[in-house]
Amino acid sequence: MTDMAHVGGPVRAWRDYTDGAPPPMLQAALDCFVEHGYHGTKIRTVAARVGLSVPGLYHHYPSKHALLVSIVQFAMRDLLDRCESALAEAGPAVEDRFRLLIECLVLFHAHRSDLAFIAASEIRSLEGEARSEHIAARDRQQRMVDEIIDAGVAVGAFGTEYPHEASLAIVTMCTGVAQWYRLDGALTPEELAVRYDTLARRALA
Repeated sequence: MTDMAHVGGPVRAWRDYTDGAPPPMLQAALDCFVEHGYHGTKIRTVAARVGLSVPGLYHHYPSKHALLVSIVQFAMRDLLDRCESALAEAGPAVEDRFRLLIECLVLFHAHRSDLAFIAASEIRSLEGEARSEHIAARDRQQRMVDEIIDAGVAVGAFGTEYPHEASLAIVTMCTGVAQWYRLDGALTPEELAVRYDTLARRALA
């Protein structure tokens, strides 16, 4: 079995999850949102988790919604930066670009499962411009996969008759990792990425 951590060249920063977690106040809010849900979390609970008074927390983030916005922005910026780095490493070959992008999506949703889960499940709680910006960032990530599959179909690398539906299904499969994957489970993120690459390629026939 190919070790996808080394496919396409040396290990790069986009595969590295040894650091880069959210700052403490955002991490505390994230933990509370995962445990209690966004609407079920009280701002005083977040403040206590990070060792601040409520006014002290409000000095940095004026509302619970501001905490949520910062969390989803952090998540999408991290994901998009990693995806762009993976594609830069892959080069122009469409199959390499597809393989590394799938690897990147799986690794992110395995290593940053809480971030990814809240960013996806709490879109309903975002308001106004923050909601529009988040949906635009999500759509940008989807287009990365769309464009690679369209290019692969055009050159005969992929044989699917339904490239749009295949792309949606593949992205949904990869992002769904955040809902069930646990780092102490049977597969490492890298092993899971290998299997998902196989499943994704089968979807493209």
